[in-house]
Amino acid sequence: MTMTPSLVRCLRTLAGAAGVLLALGLAGCATPAPPSASTTEMPFDEAVAQATDALVMQTQKQSLFPARFGARRTVVLDPMIDAGSAQQTAATQQLQQRVTQRMNTQFDSIEILPFQKDSLDKARYLLTGTMTRMSVNEPNGPMKINLALTELSSATVVAQSSAVALDQGLDHTPLRYFRDTPVPTKDLVIESYIRTTATPPGQKADPYYMERIASAPVINEATALYNAERYQDALEQYTLAGGTPSGEQLRVLNGLYLTSAKLGRTAEAEQAFRKIVAYGIANQQLGVKFLFNPGTTVFWSEPRISGPYAMWLREIAKASAHAKVCMNIVGHTSHTGPMAYNDSLSLQRARYVRQRLTVEEAVLGDRTTTSGRGFRENIIGSGTDDAVDALDRRVEFKIVNCS
Repeated sequence: MTMTPSLVRCLRTLAGAAGVLLALGLAGCATPAPPSASTTEMPFDEAVAQATDALVMQTQKQSLFPARFGARRTVVLDPMIDAGSAQQTAATQQLQQRVTQRMNTQFDSIEILPFQKDSLDKARYLLTGTMTRMSVNEPNGPMKINLALTELSSATVVAQSSAVALDQGLDHTPLRYFRDTPVPTKDLVIESYIRTTATPPGQKADPYYMERIASAPVINEATALYNAERYQDALEQYTLAGGTPSGEQLRVLNGLYLTSAKLGRTAEAEQAFRKIVAYGIANQQLGVKFLFNPGTTVFWSEPRISGPYAMWLREIAKASAHAKVCMNIVGHTSHTGPMAYNDSLSLQRARYVRQRLTVEEAVLGDRTTTSGRGFRENIIGSGTDDAVDALDRRVEFKIVNCS
């Protein structure tokens, strides 16, 4: 074993503290293990196993005391997401189940705690994870898995790993809450979660995410209740999350809207959607999932889907006029049919939405422009025209400078 100066200092420190040298098998004292990344495409279960094993091994290499000398490493898991859509899907749920199952069965030194507020106070590590389609132009192309462990006491990423999984038999259907949300949930909190999960070991986790982690267990509980159709209980939890200092998040605002709507509380639902619009304007972009009948500029015929659209448009128009902002209304389509056709269709849909807004607030006629992006800016790219790629058929309201 080569005794580097840094290792000698480390051993002397340990000897002074404990009276004996315990580190004959240590590789180093303070240098974090490098991230583990594999670019080889492999079946999903193999990719998950490789990424999980690499993640845990990094923490074992860094530890001054092997697991037999200390307590088990406690971990809480903030639910994993699709990094492209910011949604929890059947596939991301399968990912986190496989990761936790492997940690529990293969590593005696790891203990997974429930993602609850008291667990955050007890746990040593925070586990985050994403999966992302490597190219939206390949609907069945490979998925990149990122995993990270962040030490909660120091907010430092101590391990990060990646693997590439083949998309064979994975179900990318969003869970109920994400399927129902009127507005995509990728806000600053989610973006910082995604950045944290890709952060190399030894660097600080994204502070925007870590400063708001205390409210995440409440939001997670509320979302689980919504997915279980326990709307009253979910509303109570979203209300609780909204009352915290870090509760101003799209996940919370969407949840307040959805649960109020499900419970038939129309006035409260409108008030919640009003807050969603205000949040979007304040952050200079608002994307809304307006679904149209295939190949037309007519909103989806089923009232259960399109029934709230009139209220959505009214609130968007009122808030935009009141804020005196200018907007570019951008239409998008799913990845079906020729590019030129979809470019034209997305522009027509944007113009239709603009026309509906100006009926509500005539002043928006001079403050809005339209454009169509077809499927050039797809988030999902599956071209399935169902719940999976609903985000691809969105209309965005981008705040621009008034000329």
